[in-house]
Amino acid sequence: MRRGTGRINYLIAIVVMLSCLSCNSSLVYTDSKTIDGAVWDLFDKAEFEFRSADTLKSLNVSLTLRTASHYPYRNIFLFVTTTAPDGKSITDTLEYQLADDKGHWLGKGFGDIHELNLPYKKNVFFPMKGSYVFSIQHGMRDHSLRGVYDLGISIVNFEL
Repeated sequence: MRRGTGRINYLIAIVVMLSCLSCNSSLVYTDSKTIDGAVWDLFDKAEFEFRSADTLKSLNVSLTLRTASHYPYRNIFLFVTTTAPDGKSITDTLEYQLADDKGHWLGKGFGDIHELNLPYKKNVFFPMKGSYVFSIQHGMRDHSLRGVYDLGISIVNFEL
């Protein structure tokens, strides 16, 4: 990895988060995790902690994935484990398409970076006050998945 690449990725993530904050007043929570060297180890989980204070509000949860042009697949499998404040957890197995049949990247891009918003849960409630932890790992056949810059999560108010 070239020196300074991590700093550039970090700055891009900050700009994206700030732009989300400035244009979306319904934003409840957002965070992102940079993948060191753009190589996501199979057992390296990205963890996000969301503190819920409102048990009645309906929310949407989505993920944001930023990959490089050299990402080797058109799709990605993710295992998302959500742990509630009482310690109970549930794991979802998700598959997202990142490119079409002809290999054109979906979402938006800038240079080598391809960003895709991945809907996860729509119109959901967090029934207990306290911390919910989202733990995300990839489920691809590669132990070291190359070409993943970072992964983010956003929680917004549900709107019809």
